[in-house]
Amino acid sequence: MTDRERARQHLSQNPRTSKGERTRQRIIDSATELFSRSGYRAVSLRDIASHAGITHAGVLHHFPNKEATLIHVLSKRDAVDAPLVLDEGISHRELIDNIVKIVERNTGTPGLVALYVNLSAEATDPSHPAHEYFFGRYQILRELLVPAFAELLGGRPHPTPEVAAQQFLALQDGLQVQWLLDPGTVDMRGAVVSFLRTLGIAVPDDPAGPAAPAAPAAPAAPARSTGTDSTGGTDPT
Repeated sequence: MTDRERARQHLSQNPRTSKGERTRQRIIDSATELFSRSGYRAVSLRDIASHAGITHAGVLHHFPNKEATLIHVLSKRDAVDAPLVLDEGISHRELIDNIVKIVERNTGTPGLVALYVNLSAEATDPSHPAHEYFFGRYQILRELLVPAFAELLGGRPHPTPEVAAQQFLALQDGLQVQWLLDPGTVDMRGAVVSFLRTLGIAVPDDPAGPAAPAAPAAPAAPARSTGTDSTGGTDPT
């Protein structure tokens, strides 16, 4: 298995369907909304159950703990985004274009943008259940972007492909925070396109080709068991 195949398996595995899929989806939708609004640690399984209109025991029937709901929330987004960045046949030029499309698509999903902003900040704590997920996600993206910039920069000495990849990701992260605070002022796609053009990488004024599909919910991450604690350790119940 190649590195890209392993990355795609890491980011795009779909949660298994079951007899109670509708209930599971309601739970995941409720968890997505609450995590987006309040972060992971401020939300309990009881909060999720109340929002979904089912009992606490009903949530536990589908998810053994709060961490399990988080992993499923994150996997939903990756099921949509993974083919745009991880398919074997994608060229370096297409990879950059597809990421620009994802940035454009994100302006229509503010709840998912908020989810990633909140969770990625919380996950800088190594004890956070999403720490390994976000660590791996950024590592995979850098590994994909460095060779892409190495080709597209055409041998120019500055910035190096490694620095360009870091700048590209940091720009998107910072723009998401500013856009959530003031969406009427911040043009995320425009800023990303401007950055690429300063590097000599041409990007069309309008999104090229069909827009990236809208995601129903949030890149699966390696799950770390939290034992039998149904609320995820010290988080509120």
